[in-house]
Amino acid sequence: MTKTTSESKPQKTAFLTGASSGIGKAAALALVQAGYRVIGTSRKAEPGEVRRGVRMIACDVTSEESVAEAVALAHAELGRIDLLVNNAGYAMSGAAEESSIGQVHSLFDTNFLGVVRVTNAVLPIMRQQGIGRILNIGSVAGLIPGPFGAYYAASKHAIEGYSESLDHEVRQFGIRVAVIEPWATKTAIETNSPRGDRPVAAYAQTFARYRAAFDAAMAGGDSAEDVAGTILKAAQDTVPRLRYPSGKAARQTSFARRFLPRTLFDRILRKQFNIA
Repeated sequence: MTKTTSESKPQKTAFLTGASSGIGKAAALALVQAGYRVIGTSRKAEPGEVRRGVRMIACDVTSEESVAEAVALAHAELGRIDLLVNNAGYAMSGAAEESSIGQVHSLFDTNFLGVVRVTNAVLPIMRQQGIGRILNIGSVAGLIPGPFGAYYAASKHAIEGYSESLDHEVRQFGIRVAVIEPWATKTAIETNSPRGDRPVAAYAQTFARYRAAFDAAMAGGDSAEDVAGTILKAAQDTVPRLRYPSGKAARQTSFARRFLPRTLFDRILRKQFNIA
C-alpha cells in the first residue's frame, strides 16, 4: 500500500529501469532524497535487495514477460506508480558499416523497444490513476548527427519521436511524457559500450581521431548527479516541458541545432570531433 506523508497527501512513488549504476542510480537516490518511494530495476538484482533506500528488483527490458512481472511487483508494493523513468540502455561505437544487423537489432531491442515495453506495462496503471509522468532518458545524440555512433543516435532519435507522439495521446488521461537530453556524462556507458562486430580497416584512422576528441569531451562532461537533478526537475515541474536538455553543453547544442544553418552546424560538429 502507498504510504502517506500526511493524512491528505500520499507519498509520491517512482519506478526506474537501469537503476544499478550511472544516471539511473543517481536519479533513484535523488528521488529518495526528495521524498519518493522508489523501486529500481537491474538485470541482476537479488531478491529483497535494497540500496540506500531504493528497492531493487530484477528486470530485463528486452523480455515482455520480465517487464510485466517487474511492473506488477512494483505496483503491488507501491500501490501506485506516479513516475516512470525509462533509463535502461547502452551505447555502441564504430562506423555504421561495421555493425551487423543482429548487433543493431540488439541495441534497438534495449534502447527503444525496452522503453516501449515498460511504458506499455505502466500506462494502464497510470490511466486508472488518472495521473502519471513518464521520463525517457534520451540524449543530445537524439537531436544531432552521431558520427561513429549512428545506431545509438538513431535509437535516441526514435525516443524523441515516440515520446512527443505519445505525449499527445496520453494527456487526456492526466499523463505527461518528457525526454531528458544529457550530453557528455561521466559514467561507464561508453567504457562498457561494444564496438562494431564487423571491423572495416578503412575507418580506423578517422575513428581514432574521433575517439580522442570524444574522450576529451567526456572527461569534461557532467556527472550522473547533474543529470539526476534534471530528472528531478522534470518529475516535479507543475507544467512539464517536452524536452529537458541537461547541462550547459546540452542546452547550447540544442540551441545550435535549431538555429544555425546546417552547413555551419556540420562544420562545427566535424571540427569538434576531429573528422573534418
